[in-house]
Amino acid sequence: MKLVPNKFALLAIILAGLSAAQAKDPLPSWNDGAAKKSITDFVAKITTEGSSDLVPREERIATFDNDGTLWCEQPLYFQLLFALDRVRALAPQHPEWRTKEPFASLLKGDVKGALAGGEHAMLKIIMVTHAGMTTAEFEQIVKDWIATAKHPKFKRPYTECVYQPMVELLAYLRANGFKTFIVSGGGIEFMRPWTEKVYGIPPEQVVGSSIKTKYEMRDDKPVLMRLPEMNFIDDKTGKPVGINSHIGRRPIAAFGNSDGDQQMLEWTQAGDGARLMMLVHHDNAVREFAYDAESKIGTFSDALMAEAKKNGWTVISMKDDWKTIFAFER
Repeated sequence: MKLVPNKFALLAIILAGLSAAQAKDPLPSWNDGAAKKSITDFVAKITTEGSSDLVPREERIATFDNDGTLWCEQPLYFQLLFALDRVRALAPQHPEWRTKEPFASLLKGDVKGALAGGEHAMLKIIMVTHAGMTTAEFEQIVKDWIATAKHPKFKRPYTECVYQPMVELLAYLRANGFKTFIVSGGGIEFMRPWTEKVYGIPPEQVVGSSIKTKYEMRDDKPVLMRLPEMNFIDDKTGKPVGINSHIGRRPIAAFGNSDGDQQMLEWTQAGDGARLMMLVHHDNAVREFAYDAESKIGTFSDALMAEAKKNGWTVISMKDDWKTIFAFER
């Protein structure tokens, strides 16, 4: 008779131990495996007192691409979807758009036709929807859109289409003395209004592409006007330049997902001491999207995969390495 409560007590102890172990796991949405181990091993190596690999806290810089690395980027970059919505909203003020491309196709619902003009067409759309207003006005427009717009596939706000494993990784790195930065080809002023709430990354730690601004007085108050001219493109070779200009320190960890991130990872690896370079590979068509070399959005070319293997960069499989992709799956 006395054995029964003892069995229950033993079971309770085992369950309590399992719960404690799970509670201590800083990356619960990651499957145990090489990718997760590379993260925890790296953090242990550079934070252990007395270690030859110890990195001072002020030098613990980690940079993250945004589109396709921290949040979804299909079926189109979210900033482009924002711009398309802005074209529709502004159309009544521009009757000439009904016969002018790429706007005519957009207003007919032919997004593919509108974007057939490539970068030139995209630049036209971006300039008419992102310029001609103050920085404060643009910030409010972005906030209003991000609060209501929803992903066409997941029917969730875009800010819920963020990768839960990467949110955990950001928190884990910060808990270990890292300063985390976004270094994205996306617009710097498109991201800054919401990154702190979604990722815990404040606006001053966001590096991105930008258009020119001009100081003006309006109603006796100083404003910054957004001009229809490119200032800086923070993509590919531009990423190390942006890091140097905005951050002033070389990262010791860098995370991306496409050809546009290769130079950021190369720049990170070229520094002294322990380094961590990782690439997210979109290989889960069931829970998200599957794409790589053939995609024009977030291209992960065969050449990039070869570079990753040659340089010892860790490739994260969304299918195999992540238990959960989005928090709303739970």
